Amino acid sequence: MRSQAVPGPDPDPSTTTLLRTAYNLLSAAIYRGVAQTGASDLRPAHGNAMEMLAIQDGLRLTDIAARAGMAPQSMGELVDDLVSKGYLERHEDPADRRAKRIYLTGKGRATAAASKAAMRQVEEQISQLLGARQYQQMRRDLAAIAGLDLRSPPAETLVLPAAAPSRRHTREP
Repeated sequence: MRSQAVPGPDPDPSTTTLLRTAYNLLSAAIYRGVAQTGASDLRPAHGNAMEMLAIQDGLRLTDIAARAGMAPQSMGELVDDLVSKGYLERHEDPADRRAKRIYLTGKGRATAAASKAAMRQVEEQISQLLGARQYQQMRRDLAAIAGLDLRSPPAETLVLPAAAPSRRHTREP
């Protein structure tokens, strides 16, 4: 039986489709692992904030959003929800009283630990599937891709399509 996360009938899916599909599958597995530990009130999107704070606690909202690749307004909604559920808390920034720093609570740290454990299980499954050498190569390849600056392609690779011939007809005298 084919996994539902595998791209559909496209015999040659794009790299972005394959990466997105793999990410969605792995993310869902981690989310299920966290939910099984009792954090059933979380949504997968909450992981965008929780992961950034598990890496570095006490960030400003704008920093969490930037690191997660999200708009600050969207991240603000996630953070507000996580604060109301008891996973995060806001404190004044001692360096700038206008700003707030966001921290994991005890409940948030426990959930982050559960997420890390679920992630290790997923990583182990990938390693078993690929074998140790291919797994390490995949990690190197993904790190290289993650390091690319794709904001604009290099000028020498830009290929503009040739202009289509004009279809305008002129009247002959």
